[in-house]
Amino acid sequence: MNEHGDRDPGLSDAPAEPPSGLVVPRFMGPDTFARLPRLDDVGRAAVAVVGVPFDAGVTYRSGARFGPAAVRAGSKLLRPYHPALDVEPWRVHQVADAGDIVCNPFDIVEAVNAIDAAARVLAGRSDRIVAIGGDHTITLPLLRALHHRRGPMALVHFDAHLDTWDTYFGMPYTHGTPFRRAFEEGLLASDRSVHVGIRGPLYSTRDLSDDAGMGFAIISTMDVARRGVDDAVARIRERVGDLPVYLSVDIDVLDPAHAPGTGTPEPGGLTTRELQAILRGLDGLDLAGADVVEVAPPYDHAELTALAAANVVYEYLGLFARAVAR
Repeated sequence: MNEHGDRDPGLSDAPAEPPSGLVVPRFMGPDTFARLPRLDDVGRAAVAVVGVPFDAGVTYRSGARFGPAAVRAGSKLLRPYHPALDVEPWRVHQVADAGDIVCNPFDIVEAVNAIDAAARVLAGRSDRIVAIGGDHTITLPLLRALHHRRGPMALVHFDAHLDTWDTYFGMPYTHGTPFRRAFEEGLLASDRSVHVGIRGPLYSTRDLSDDAGMGFAIISTMDVARRGVDDAVARIRERVGDLPVYLSVDIDVLDPAHAPGTGTPEPGGLTTRELQAILRGLDGLDLAGADVVEVAPPYDHAELTALAAANVVYEYLGLFARAVAR
């Protein structure tokens, strides 16, 4: 790389990187995630970051369609070295921004199918995908696309809500139903998935019994508060074992004090630091893919939510890079 972070013609195998923040101020430059190169410019990537600006599946406040743009803007502050994981996420291998998946904002079924098809094409151009939503509806088609490559996966789902409800107003695809559909479609390995950060009111006790019947374990926010991050990490690792793992972070897993910009905020959530620590504790797992969803910029303040979500993606990229560097 030269001093501007551009590809050196004499080192064609080296990953193309973002421009250096010591040369080009970080509030300038490409409007990609962390100012990374575009996938079309590098051809293929080890990790592709893709936006999915879809929020027609929400049941309360809309606005997550603007999430990818906000998270990309919040990512400009990121730097190339991750000291907690001791890795340089985009120098170990090629990481690129694949732009946004185009999907119908008026037809949920058509949108779900479009996301699935686009993710399958993207999987042919990258080893792993990190998606930025959009609402949590988008995770179902992403799991479908990855199942085509990896088979049934364990799911580590960070959220205030279970998202295993059956339907809303007769609609099978919403941001509250993706993991029931994933279970029904055989996308998830039996009894190997876990929700982290669950809290708040439910419709009835049946919500919990149905969820348990689909093979999910729960680590609540109170579990983390009382037993600590290390216990949560140990429980997650024991649960997923050596299976390929999909990570899904609904940003409302964080307390509204840390992430106000989301569609269904619930008091009593994790801190940003707790979420970072748990994600770092998953180093060494077979991570198949990941997403961060439900960032709704119209309700954000001082970019708190966008910055938190951008740092979640950075944790993902660090974990992926550690798997290569190990």
